[in-house]
Amino acid sequence: MPIGPKLAVMNPTDKSPPHLLTLILLTAISVLALNMFLPSLHSISVDLAADYALVNLSVAGFLAITAVLQLIIGPVSDRYGRRPVLLFCIALFMLASFGAMLASNIWVFLAFRVLQAGVIAGGALSRAIVRDIAEPREAARLLGIIAMAMAIAPMLAPLVGGILDELFGWRATFLFLGLGGAIILGLTFFDLGETNRRKSRSFADQFKGYGDLFRSRAFWGYTFTVGWSVGSFYAFLSGAPILARSVLDLSPSGVGLFIGAITGGFFCGSFLSGRFAGRGQLSDIILVGRFFACAGPLGGIVLVSFGIVSLPVILVSVVSVGFGNGLTMPSANVGTMSVRDDLAGSASGLSGAISVGLGALISALTGAVVTAENAAYSVLALMFTTAFLGLIAVLVARSDRTLVA
Repeated sequence: MPIGPKLAVMNPTDKSPPHLLTLILLTAISVLALNMFLPSLHSISVDLAADYALVNLSVAGFLAITAVLQLIIGPVSDRYGRRPVLLFCIALFMLASFGAMLASNIWVFLAFRVLQAGVIAGGALSRAIVRDIAEPREAARLLGIIAMAMAIAPMLAPLVGGILDELFGWRATFLFLGLGGAIILGLTFFDLGETNRRKSRSFADQFKGYGDLFRSRAFWGYTFTVGWSVGSFYAFLSGAPILARSVLDLSPSGVGLFIGAITGGFFCGSFLSGRFAGRGQLSDIILVGRFFACAGPLGGIVLVSFGIVSLPVILVSVVSVGFGNGLTMPSANVGTMSVRDDLAGSASGLSGAISVGLGALISALTGAVVTAENAAYSVLALMFTTAFLGLIAVLVARSDRTLVA
């Protein structure tokens, strides 16, 4: 019995073309690994007798390692194929999750947490696989569906992690991730055939082609469209807690719902992106997305400047950014991988690394700028600035006539 629809492939003789569900789960596990254990940070600190700031390195360090790994995973998958790289990385994640579960001190825990970062291959290579087997508009439609998993997973993961911690302790979260990794490893092994039909003969030949990628305005335009879109998301995540408590006076549960609003908007935008990707140029969909992402916080800034600060004003501004990002990112991701089809993995990895880097930079900037007194204005201003930079980036991409997307 098929598990979801089969994706169409260029070579029907492949023994195991991927199901769409396989790619959704590969993407979802890469998101779950980041934030599912966040409710357990305090418990880990107490159980392992470690300073909270040291335990928190399991978040920042994980992000840094995923950025570096994407620069490696993409090119290796262009040389040797998507399947072996995915199988190795998911197996590593599975073993590292069990290792973190059994850790007896903070250093062992952090070491296995670093190894868990291999799971980023699930998200980065799922994008490349879709681009391998589908033309740009169809790829954007499929990535829109996959992106909905990226919206749901961050909302549910901390909730599930918190319940597991409360019922069984923090180690149960890593047991859950390890078992999830084992299931997805098996699914990948039996379901995912090799989709990279243009493997480079050597890394030297591959690197020669990078010039086309690096000289392309389209590649850098779409890459920074994705990066600044992610940046606006991180600006909100970093500033939302102080904004919700100090300005909007929300309860802890209200803060959680407030933070989930942007992912709700992203889910809706991703759904519509998948529906409309087959109509017109992909850059047109991205432009519409950038309009929503800019208009929401800009309107909020105007109202806040006139002293109109309320939950509906902030909420509409935030949801508009999430909705615009949902429209933007599937098509922009396809744009990054369409400059050189034979370097789709490298393009996906580099774009992903830049997105993580920009996200970390914006998070740090938000933490330095936002205070209880200026939270409403500064958070919206940062979100508008990053959204507007994403608009400029897509206009740069559209100016490159060598790529029509």
